[in-house]
Amino acid sequence: MNLVEVAVDAPIYPALTYIWDQEGIPERGLSVEVPLGSRKAKGLIINPSADADADSTNFKLKKVSGLIAYRPQLSNSFLKWLEWMADYYVYPLGRVTSLAFPPLKPSTGKRNATRKKDVVKTVKADSPPVLTDEQKSCLDAIGELDAFQAHLVHGVTGSGKTEIYLHLLEKCLAQGKQGLVLVPEIALTPQLVNRFSARFGDQIAVIHSQLTERERTNQWWSVHSGEKKILIGARSALFCPITNLGLIVVDEEHESSYKQEEKLKYHARDAAVVLAKLTDCPIVLGSATPSLETWQNTQSGKYKLHVLKNRVSNRPLPKIEVVDLRQERHDRKANVSTGPNDLPFWMSEKLFESLTACFERKEQSALFLNRRGIAQTVLCQECGYVYECPNCAISLTLHGKRNLVCHYCDYAQLLTDQCTNCPDGEPTSIGLGTEQIEDDLNKMFPEARVLRADRDEISSREDMESMVEKMENHELDILVGTQMIAKGLDFEKLTMVGLVLADVGFNMPDFRSVEKSFQLLTQVSGRSGRHVEHGGEVIIQTYNPDYQALEFALSGDFTAFARSELEVRNQLSYSPFGRLAGLRISGTKLDQVKNTAERLRSRSEKLKESSEHYADVQILGPTEAPLAKLRGKFRYHLLLKSRTPNRLSAFCRQVLGDSRWITSGTKVQVDIDPMSLM
Repeated sequence: MNLVEVAVDAPIYPALTYIWDQEGIPERGLSVEVPLGSRKAKGLIINPSADADADSTNFKLKKVSGLIAYRPQLSNSFLKWLEWMADYYVYPLGRVTSLAFPPLKPSTGKRNATRKKDVVKTVKADSPPVLTDEQKSCLDAIGELDAFQAHLVHGVTGSGKTEIYLHLLEKCLAQGKQGLVLVPEIALTPQLVNRFSARFGDQIAVIHSQLTERERTNQWWSVHSGEKKILIGARSALFCPITNLGLIVVDEEHESSYKQEEKLKYHARDAAVVLAKLTDCPIVLGSATPSLETWQNTQSGKYKLHVLKNRVSNRPLPKIEVVDLRQERHDRKANVSTGPNDLPFWMSEKLFESLTACFERKEQSALFLNRRGIAQTVLCQECGYVYECPNCAISLTLHGKRNLVCHYCDYAQLLTDQCTNCPDGEPTSIGLGTEQIEDDLNKMFPEARVLRADRDEISSREDMESMVEKMENHELDILVGTQMIAKGLDFEKLTMVGLVLADVGFNMPDFRSVEKSFQLLTQVSGRSGRHVEHGGEVIIQTYNPDYQALEFALSGDFTAFARSELEVRNQLSYSPFGRLAGLRISGTKLDQVKNTAERLRSRSEKLKESSEHYADVQILGPTEAPLAKLRGKFRYHLLLKSRTPNRLSAFCRQVLGDSRWITSGTKVQVDIDPMSLM
């Protein structure tokens, strides 16, 4: 009797044993359909020659139903990577392996084949620019692409990192291999794809969540078959099994959006490094503000460091000026300001002057605020009632004049003229959002072409492509946006950038808040003046001009910032010196969540005491999460800390066990190397 072990696409951690009585020989990496309870499930053969163990003799084994012929066999190196993902991030292997296949069956229909071509537009070909001496030195130092090595290209904004990627990919394709380029945001994809298409023609494929299932499927097959040589995409593109992988590029490697926060909570940058190692190909990480984890790997010698200190053509970095909003407020109250009397409360005189001058020069400006809507809070000044989401422990955001919306669960309600909590009060909006900024700009600059780029306005691939085209064709004068305009984008006439309220994100209850603030300040500033000889201009408005991250961003001294922040991290055993695992307990009933959290703490302490192997594991909590209620569920966190890599994954698997101890109605989720503790 031939037995095989199958990783089944179900919330089951171990592989299941089945009888193989199909034609042919079972092979590792083949997809099969198997019976699971009363239904059929897809799965992947992990062990094609399993032995009958004691457990399998206690019940009747079921037979493999059949092969899934349209799914290609996965290579052993790629399957090893999927197994590492499941093991390290403590997630069912069958659920991880299911991500390696497209959502639909392959199609050869003419209609679908035509749609596939529309994903990547045909653009005019260009020729490579003359490389700078720094770019040449970087390419020479990276050398031949013949084996695994992790490289960090640390270059200031506008230093030409993308051109280095293009040259490396040319070398990769010349060797007859394929390349993978990861970007952190879908927002960056259209501009990058156009630039790559101009160099590589129809060799480009794209995979990200804004594509339809048919488009994703067609793009997947075009890469897997070898028809397309370069795959560009967000983190999910990592799961496309490229048969002849020769190079991986991770652009803006510091971005937190490389971390998936739901289901399989993996970090695409870290997973990409492991994939490169298992497939023995080089990986190039690029950033103007590297993550401290990556930077520490260069300092310890694990990664090779390549530095680009200057912008292309030696163009100057933008001039940065900080506006103290406390002083601005004081001057307005004292009637000593010299600017217009009717400026909105969020706009300083300096920002107004810079916007006006930029518009008169027929150049472009961008204003950044990481908050959508009109105002982030609506309250009654009579009774103090704050309009909150009934599903989440968060205030509702005002959109338009009447729409109150939760940015976490999309709950919405209409705002009435009278307070819902008292008979005398009237709701008042407090704070600021991108929609309010757009409204004010249209009033102040009626002749300017203003566009808002946030999740409300840019909701599809077509919206993003339209915004990029309008900026590139100078059909816009002022761009207002959130995170999606903060990084990666490159516009020739954009010479003035304003951070409306830099304080958003300062002092968050998260050990990475200083690092994230520094990165955001530097990246937003870097959008300005990338193509002009006189350099750009950046106005940073803040109520905390002495904030540590702001001081380092002003000096542009990343090395000093990293040295300071790493010293603090080392003392507290935080990443990159220690590993963290977050255990999130959630449920609809608070008492059940608390009960499970206490049981989890007790089990963790007993496991630590029972084994010297876990002596250095610190157990912190449980405690209520900063976002104590989200989408109708109460949330508690328990944090584990250790200085030994991989130890926490094993600890989590053991402490969870068979999960029968978890209180009914609650769920425990594991987050290895969490990027957010909210």
